[in-house]
Amino acid sequence: MRPVRAAFGSRWMLAAAVLAGCGRGPVEGLIKIDGSSTVFPITALAAERFMADTSDIRIAVGISGTGGGMAKFGRGEIDISNASRPIKDKEVDKVRAAGLDFIELPIAYDGLVVAVNPEATWVDCLTVDELKRMWEPGSKVNSWKDVRADFPDRPLRLYGAGTDSGTYDYFTAAIVGEEGTSRADFTASEDDNVLVTGVAGDPGALAFFGLAYYEESADKVKAVRIDGGKGGGCVAPTFESVETGQYQPLARPEFVYVRKDRATDPAVGAFVRYYLAHARTIVRDAQYVPLSDETYGLVRARFDAQTTGSLFHGSTVGVKIADLLRGMPADTTRSAR
Repeated sequence: MRPVRAAFGSRWMLAAAVLAGCGRGPVEGLIKIDGSSTVFPITALAAERFMADTSDIRIAVGISGTGGGMAKFGRGEIDISNASRPIKDKEVDKVRAAGLDFIELPIAYDGLVVAVNPEATWVDCLTVDELKRMWEPGSKVNSWKDVRADFPDRPLRLYGAGTDSGTYDYFTAAIVGEEGTSRADFTASEDDNVLVTGVAGDPGALAFFGLAYYEESADKVKAVRIDGGKGGGCVAPTFESVETGQYQPLARPEFVYVRKDRATDPAVGAFVRYYLAHARTIVRDAQYVPLSDETYGLVRARFDAQTTGSLFHGSTVGVKIADLLRGMPADTTRSAR
């Protein structure tokens, strides 16, 4: 489990807290949040710190995956949805069919790590094309030798995020070229522990999962450097390479989506503004990569203006969030709807 998630010790975090209302008295309410397991540690930490300063507000944070959270969001069951990818067009349609709307708020960056067993000494760097041949539908790559001629003739066993996960959607968009499309014969799990355990116990295994979790498991698995094919060579997944944009195409934005009709609720508004005002510290402490101060300013302005809709169309890869928030065209490598 991720470090922040472990601190709460359960699938749900529910608590009460005080809001000193700047002379207006306490704000009361229940805030319901669900969605991505990747974003959970950030939002849970924001809720914990907010609740340390406030009262008469209960915040429930659950984990049902990005797709599961979006389904609840579209039915009006939750106020905020955590998401490790942008909202899909079909999800937008469901939200609006229910008479609802949403405010999209990027909150952090994360990198996806491709990890192997430490005994896999033959592999240090893989190209995007090699990863595509491993993961694409109908792949005939069954051994490491099928990947590269000088690799050993050893069975290749793949592990990855579950197909309802935003992590799976982003990885397939970035590597295969089409969101939600891959070979089916891999071990899928929403639990990163399963992925790490699989790789740690099999010298022929390969998995992908988030950078923050890799940092907690670096003594068990080895990160593979990635050659994104744009002249940058092999780049290791680090907080620095994600923040500077060097680690492509496996660096991605993370989001929270706020229901427009709930954004004006005093409790929800107070929590979201607290979250964004302290986002840089919260994101770092949750072991993710923060956006720039300028970008957080643009995100706060988006919430204050109650700007609805998405800046994205599917898992856009290689995007610069500040450019999108300023209304500039995205510099992307691939996009999937």
